[in-house]
Amino acid sequence: MLTAVNDHIIDTTPTPTQVQTGSAEPSSFPYSLCITLLKDLETLIEVTAQHFYGDDKKWNFIAATEAMKSLVRLALFRNSGYKMLLHGGERPNVEKGSEALNSQNGFGHLAKPGLQQGPGNLKNYHEKNPWNLEGRAMFALSRFGENARMASEPTWLRVQHQQALVEPPLSVAERPTLSADRGLHGSLFMLGEVMFITRPLIYVLLIRKYGIRSWFPWCISLAIDLAGVGILSHVTMLGQSREGRQLHLSELEKNELRRRKLLWALYLMRDPFFDKYTRKKLQSAERLLEPVPVIGILTSKIMELIIGAQTRYTYMSGS
Repeated sequence: MLTAVNDHIIDTTPTPTQVQTGSAEPSSFPYSLCITLLKDLETLIEVTAQHFYGDDKKWNFIAATEAMKSLVRLALFRNSGYKMLLHGGERPNVEKGSEALNSQNGFGHLAKPGLQQGPGNLKNYHEKNPWNLEGRAMFALSRFGENARMASEPTWLRVQHQQALVEPPLSVAERPTLSADRGLHGSLFMLGEVMFITRPLIYVLLIRKYGIRSWFPWCISLAIDLAGVGILSHVTMLGQSREGRQLHLSELEKNELRRRKLLWALYLMRDPFFDKYTRKKLQSAERLLEPVPVIGILTSKIMELIIGAQTRYTYMSGS
């Protein structure tokens, strides 16, 4: 959790380029940090609820946690202009400009022709590589010091200093995005994204009602996943906005769609499919490899880890 807070501070600190151009976004509610903390707390909540209230009533607490996550994600989805959520909202859906990409492609090239090396040039390096993790961390520390200094200055002096630094923001041409479309395809896109956001809550509520061994929650959850990704893919490939422009996804959004499809593999680890099919296959492989020295021991340990993770994480993973 402390790591998540630290990463959030670094990720939300504007880069030197954003500060110079005035394109840094104002601070807002930390939705991504809240989602990450809720995910980290969910397992602790489950274990605690199971210990004090038993296996049946623990689902009430899990459902409440999933409801909070869904509400935060829906709020983020609305406040972001109905953009696709990346990694469930834990990463901002912001495209990097060409300057940021160029600096990112220059990772690892500390020594460049005509550039002197030495401690005195470290600041220059971090400023020219704003997307470098170390540079962003140092810049965050520098900004913290500047903010502390500004807080200690008299109000009239701070206002004059800010007025001298304010520059008009640069205008950036916007591409035609799915979120900008207000027609039928835009509505379908919003429907697909809402299905993805609410699917974990629906799954947990159905497990709470029908039990973990029932096929009904498993099938409904899979159907929602398939329908949601299918709607997004259909809108992306065939959709046309009212202005006649082809709707398309950014590279980050395309990678997110691929990630969501890979998450379908988790259904192999969810009950009742796991108990009826996957467990038997794994046990057969364990018996086959058991006589082999070293490999047999490793296989047995891996099986213990898989079964332990399956009972806790599989129905929450991907949420």
